[in-house]
Amino acid sequence: MKSIGIDIEEIRRFKKYLNNKNYLKRIFTDNEIIYSLSKKNPAEHFAVRFAAKEAVLKIFKSTRKINMFSISIKNKKDGKPEVYIKNKKYKKIKISLSHNSKYAIAVAIIF
Repeated sequence: MKSIGIDIEEIRRFKKYLNNKNYLKRIFTDNEIIYSLSKKNPAEHFAVRFAAKEAVLKIFKSTRKINMFSISIKNKKDGKPEVYIKNKKYKKIKISLSHNSKYAIAVAIIF
């Protein structure tokens, strides 16, 4: 393991942004917006993706210049999340996401 990043977010913070498309488009890709809005509780899915992006940013904080929008979290057919940076799958990063009704958390590890 080369580095680890972790982030936790309060889901209620994202509820107020559900109708603010400008805010969502600054942080999330179109696919992430479509995916999250298709869920019963979209704020949970936005929050966990935001936490994942923050966790990935923490991995690269001192080594690479990337921004939040260049990071995308996509789910494989089996539901496992994968990290994409600038639309390219980043196989060296493993990510774990979890949420409940109050908090979303993500851990990213680069090998």
